[in-house]
Amino acid sequence: QVQLVESGGGLVQAGGSLRLSCAASGGTFSSYHMAWFRQAPGKEREFVGVVSWNGINTVYADSVKGRFTISRDNAKGTLYLEMNSLKPEETAVYYCAANNKWIGYTASSYDYWGQGTQVTVSS
Repeated sequence: QVQLVESGGGLVQAGGSLRLSCAASGGTFSSYHMAWFRQAPGKEREFVGVVSWNGINTVYADSVKGRFTISRDNAKGTLYLEMNSLKPEETAVYYCAANNKWIGYTASSYDYWGQGTQVTVSS
C-alpha cells in the first residue's frame, strides 16, 4: 500500500508559477498510474491530469492544457506538477492520487490519496 505526501504549495500571484511534488513510500511507485486533482472550497474534487506508470502517457483537463505539466521520477518515487500562468480561480487544495489498475479521470478511480497542499493564487 502506497503512502503519498504532497508539498510545494503556497501563495503566488496571478500569472505566476509553482511546482508541486508528491513523494510516495511503502509501495512500488512505478506500478501506479498517478494523478493530480484539486478541490476549491464548496466545490467537488476536480481532475487536473494523470500520468501513466511509465511516464509515457499523460492526459490533462482542458482547463490546464498548455499551462500545467505532470511528470514523474520512478527512481525517486516522486510525482510532479509544474503549474504556469496560474489564475485566481485555480486556488484550491491540490491532491495527488494513485491507482494501479487503469488510467482514470475521476476521483473514484483512485485508491490512494495524499493529504493535499494548498495553492492560493492572488489577483
